[in-house]
Amino acid sequence: MFRELSRKNKALEIGECIQLLKNEKRGVLSVIGDNDYPYGMPMNHFYNEDDGKLYFHCGKNGHRLDSIKNHDKVSFCAYDSGCKNDGEWALNIKSVIVFGRIKVIDDIDKIVDIATKLCYKFTQDDEYIKSEIDKYARATLLLQLSIEHISGKSITES
Repeated sequence: MFRELSRKNKALEIGECIQLLKNEKRGVLSVIGDNDYPYGMPMNHFYNEDDGKLYFHCGKNGHRLDSIKNHDKVSFCAYDSGCKNDGEWALNIKSVIVFGRIKVIDDIDKIVDIATKLCYKFTQDDEYIKSEIDKYARATLLLQLSIEHISGKSITES
């Protein structure tokens, strides 16, 4: 159902893909938007090792949410900042793409739990995190992406 990488020698192992999802803070979530046009938006994310799902937070209305209500199939792409080998100009980048189905979670306990874990990717300031959760949790929804396919690769710019 999902295509294999054409350049298999560039493929990342699944464990590397998961590490990239856990460590990187942002990626692009793509949905099927208005008039069936792709709609991709930068989003921060949290990979939950307990259930193997990706989570995103969002407001309670907008293009993204309307699109998800109409079509639950999405993709998410994350990539690292890359590195250069000594003496080379080319950037070496690892990326991962996830395909799956997404659903809206409005359970406040789950929202608080996942949003708190997501915040820890950005700061260890407990007071700040608690303040943000207290202010915004009730105005927030979670998007839960159940992964159906995942692949990653390592490339060198040329």
